[in-house]
Amino acid sequence: MNVTIYHNPACGTSRNTLAMIRNAGIEPDIIEYVNTPPSRAELVKMIADAGLTVRQALREKDTPYAELGLGNPDLSDDQLLDAMLAQPILINRPFVITPLGTRLSRPSEVVLEILSETHKGAFTKEDGEKVLDTEGKRIV
Repeated sequence: MNVTIYHNPACGTSRNTLAMIRNAGIEPDIIEYVNTPPSRAELVKMIADAGLTVRQALREKDTPYAELGLGNPDLSDDQLLDAMLAQPILINRPFVITPLGTRLSRPSEVVLEILSETHKGAFTKEDGEKVLDTEGKRIV
């Protein structure tokens, strides 16, 4: 399965998502989007394919969101996209693209919706939360 993750290694959610992909026996294409941001067209497509609005794909926490006044409801999608491309840390993460779909994997286990059922046993997040049992089945 061809999988791409727009990853930030400084983000626990992104690290957990990457680990879940690998737990499925997949080595994804990893794009550290802060250093290698998507093109405008790629970003627009990811957001649309994930079923999100541009504003939903905008990261507020630990970014210059407030300083840039991005909470202003009068800003257009184009203005928000301009900000995200100028400062990629404003792109929420991690976006994951597979043949089964595109998701903003927040929380990280959202990625399970677009991975094949090939998990290699139990999976526990960095914070200790159990996500998959020893048979690779989701714990609900």
